[in-house]
Amino acid sequence: MSEPKSVRGVSRIVKKLDSALEAQNYYEAHQIYRSIYYRFCAQKNYEELLGLLKKGIQYFIDYGQKTIVADLTSLVVDVLEKTTPREEQDHVEWIKRLGAILKEIGPIVEREALLAKIIKWSSSVNTGGKLGHPMVHKVVGQIMWLENNLEQAKHHFLLSKDGEGFAQMLIQMSITKAYRGEIDLIIAQVILQQLCLKEEPTAQQTFKTYTKLHPKILAEQPPYSLPLLNFLAFLLKLAKSGKLESFKTLCDLYKRSTDRDPSYEKYLQKIGTLYFGAPVPQQRSHHGLFGDLVNQFFQGLDDEPSSSTNASSAVNDLD
Repeated sequence: MSEPKSVRGVSRIVKKLDSALEAQNYYEAHQIYRSIYYRFCAQKNYEELLGLLKKGIQYFIDYGQKTIVADLTSLVVDVLEKTTPREEQDHVEWIKRLGAILKEIGPIVEREALLAKIIKWSSSVNTGGKLGHPMVHKVVGQIMWLENNLEQAKHHFLLSKDGEGFAQMLIQMSITKAYRGEIDLIIAQVILQQLCLKEEPTAQQTFKTYTKLHPKILAEQPPYSLPLLNFLAFLLKLAKSGKLESFKTLCDLYKRSTDRDPSYEKYLQKIGTLYFGAPVPQQRSHHGLFGDLVNQFFQGLDDEPSSSTNASSAVNDLD
């Protein structure tokens, strides 16, 4: 019995692909991969397609064809979008693979668009959420850290739920990039942002690791030599109590310390509402402080991929 026409067609194109790869004809091989993508998607042959794309990505990584790697990885994400939801462990494995590819690609323009696409896909998986799967941000934060792009690393770690890793990166940032008098300001901004994102356990872990390991602090509990650190320690303990009057008293006692950065007032207003039942303050826009953060962080994802730089500027609006 002869093979169906569609099977024969796929077999021929795969043989043509193998010939192009063997001849190191990158352009032709790339176009064949895209042709295979459309054929296999039409047949809903997604798992075999993912296997072929993985093989192609590794081939082009080996030969330093980073732009092609980015394009084929974008096709992988398209397939993952078509086959989501999967088992959570499968999502985790794909996030790890995609992270390894992003690391190989390096800081090129094409990586920014790919990263935005990966974040958007990850927001639809089992434990994703509006801002993407925390593991994506953890992996990307680590990549940016290795590339010494500490500002970008900071923005991704903020959404990673990895308080320990975030604190270690902040310590490096404090030592290498900050002024001596900013040791407490760096961690304060992060803790307040984490609390505004309702990530109290992560904030606890971040603060504990930072104060324990920072060479200029090296203390596991208050009293600290820097008043702002004492404020943060007491705030984190108080957050579980819900006592509004105690929160107001704490803010009054440390007003001189928190006034060092004007943005803290907005964070503390939000924290008062979230944790202590304070009245919702009048906001400058309909969405409020962190509604704006969410919208700006993913602005344009539905229309065209935004860059990692755009994500950075969105969070910088809070700085």
